[in-house]
Amino acid sequence: MSSTGTPTFGASSSRNRSRDTRCANRSSRHVATLGAGSERRAAQGKGPEGQRPLPANRAASASERARGANSASPERVSGAARDRTRGLTVPVGPFGLDPLVWLPIRLLIAVGLALFLILNGALLQIYLERKIQAAMQDRIGPYHVGPFGLLQTFADAIKLIAKEDVRARLTDPYFFIAAPALVFTPMLASWAVLPFAHDVVGADLNIGLLYLTTLGSMTVLGIVIAGWASNNKYAIVGGLRSAGQLISYEVPQILALVSVVLVVGSLSMVDITRSQAGPLVNVLVLPFSFALYFISALAETNRTPFDLPEAESELVAGWLTEYSGMRWGTMLALSEYGEVTVVCSIMTTLWFGGWQGPGVDVAPLLGVLWFTLKVYAFVLIFMWIRATLPRMRIDQLMSFCWKGLIPLALLNILLVAVLLMAFPDTRIPVAIASWALLLGFVAGVPYVQRRRLATLRARARAGQVPAHAAKAG
Repeated sequence: MSSTGTPTFGASSSRNRSRDTRCANRSSRHVATLGAGSERRAAQGKGPEGQRPLPANRAASASERARGANSASPERVSGAARDRTRGLTVPVGPFGLDPLVWLPIRLLIAVGLALFLILNGALLQIYLERKIQAAMQDRIGPYHVGPFGLLQTFADAIKLIAKEDVRARLTDPYFFIAAPALVFTPMLASWAVLPFAHDVVGADLNIGLLYLTTLGSMTVLGIVIAGWASNNKYAIVGGLRSAGQLISYEVPQILALVSVVLVVGSLSMVDITRSQAGPLVNVLVLPFSFALYFISALAETNRTPFDLPEAESELVAGWLTEYSGMRWGTMLALSEYGEVTVVCSIMTTLWFGGWQGPGVDVAPLLGVLWFTLKVYAFVLIFMWIRATLPRMRIDQLMSFCWKGLIPLALLNILLVAVLLMAFPDTRIPVAIASWALLLGFVAGVPYVQRRRLATLRARARAGQVPAHAAKAG
């Protein structure tokens, strides 16, 4: 304001003009900066957004699309569609099926085969074992029910289902009922990771072998619970003896599996099977580990010569004393024969190529036939051994495990690990060492037995042990 109090508009106008001038200068500097950046990007060959310019053909297509989608010809549209789909791969399952269609078919095949091998397989094995043992013992075997006695096993199953469920008054009601399920469920769950053919497996776990060994250890829990819940002194003693046998022979069994894992480098059952796609299967590389597993499997499944829990000289019926009807059939028939089929399937998968065989590349489901034939070949060997070998005593059984199989299994793992580190590119040294161990084992067992008998006879002559102990060995 002036000294007279009248407002002065000239100063305000000058301040507004100076402010407008500053804004205009700032805008011009900003425009100049943008222009310099555009020139710099143009010199570098980039577009307005800092990207490389489109090729000429794609740029022309973009300009045509900018002029209007209606101007594009059908040929140009179909060519663009081919460009968008070029390089994409559509997965195709076996027989040209879509993977989403093949997945439920694969699961149905795996479940159906598992149920066939467990339920019908157990009935078939019982019939075959009766006929084979009868032929080896110069007998006829079952022949009354059905043609050639084929329906005899079905008649026995119907009898067990129809029998009364007798239970002692002092048994534990809950654990007595739960014990058969604890024995049967691990065997049933083992089939989830066993591959029957290419892409025919319930679950391809990367720890499938560890899964199988864990389930195998759970059977011992069911046997001990069955003996304890029966509230019978014979049942509990028989259960503890069976548990001691199973726990002892699990050690060499698992150690035999470790050598296969060292050679293959995977715990997946599918990967182990695929590693034997050529003619060199694992039994040719690791024959001694296979022998260890085979002997341990006989003891784990209570088969001769390790069938003490089912022997006629067992205390009444061992841990099965108080069981009858279908509970007895579930634990003895289905569980035992199902476990035999499981260990035979494991041996087939780990050492004999699983479903690998002629023609599986052309017809993948042909692997199911090869797998079944190999499994039942081992089942027949189990039956042959039962009709041939005598039964061992409990002290001989435990001594053979802890003094013989376990030290040899540890030696086998040590040799395999050292040779794989020394010769990582070839398996020939591992195969030579394994075959040498197997031949030494076969030759050494009779020698050790003769030395043992000679020592017992010498102690019997000296009066240190009874004479009948030296005769029994």
